[in-house]
Amino acid sequence: MIVVPIKEGENIERALKKLKRKFEKTGVVKELRDRQKFTKPSVVNREKRLHAIYVQQLRQKELDQ
Repeated sequence: MIVVPIKEGENIERALKKLKRKFEKTGVVKELRDRQKFTKPSVVNREKRLHAIYVQQLRQKELDQ
């Protein structure tokens, strides 16, 4: 359960923003969307590998500059 402590006189919009941020960090919505469809393990592995290559290229460009 997500608990958002609210200080005395704090704006309700700010509290809602904190709640939404905490909820997004838990990854519940992303996991729910992933479970709605089946993805083959080979496709998952390919996506992970492509993401790793992309991140590695970004880091290499950062080091070259």
